[in-house]
Amino acid sequence: MAKLKKGIFGPLSGKLGNVIGSSWKGIAYIREETEKKENPPPRSPAQIANEQKMNFVNTLLMPFHTYIEVGFQHLAIQKTALSAAYSQNFHHAVIGVYPDLSVDYSKFMISKGALPGLISPNLELTAPDTLTIDWEDNTNPVASYDDLLMLVVYSPELHFSDGFIGGVKRASKIADFTFDPQLIGKELEVYLGLVSSNGKKVANSVYMGRITP
Repeated sequence: MAKLKKGIFGPLSGKLGNVIGSSWKGIAYIREETEKKENPPPRSPAQIANEQKMNFVNTLLMPFHTYIEVGFQHLAIQKTALSAAYSQNFHHAVIGVYPDLSVDYSKFMISKGALPGLISPNLELTAPDTLTIDWEDNTNPVASYDDLLMLVVYSPELHFSDGFIGGVKRASKIADFTFDPQLIGKELEVYLGLVSSNGKKVANSVYMGRITP
């Protein structure tokens, strides 16, 4: 595959002979059409294991898409935010070898960036459907009082998440969140992040641990 920065008539789009032209995120590419083999060679165990790990990560990320689109937006350079989150968690949060794959939730991330995070956040299940989070004030010139909280609760059993982005500011120092009723009584993995009010900065997400009812 080759990048096509400029051509006589601009980027090639479509098929010309055995050359195919296309573009992705504003980048023009050309590639040779591959010949389909009637009897492709069998895949190796390593290829199968890698493919299964890729499928595992894709499935894992599905309930987090809304938060990832915000949390990894600034790493989406010539790729999508989801691709950036995929790479991060593929290499750091998924452990084991197929078929024994699992998730190290302490290393799973829903956001990544240079914005300072919260100081000493604490989490408590204060009602069957309510989490209370509090933290210390750390507002300063690079940690604005109006940075917005991102909270995600996730049930591995249901493969379902709930949460919010915004509505609670860094300066609030406390927040209550009433989550979806179907999560009541389930073990929950909890993550906190921050987004600047203008959306231009995000903080690394923090794993707040597992809530056991």
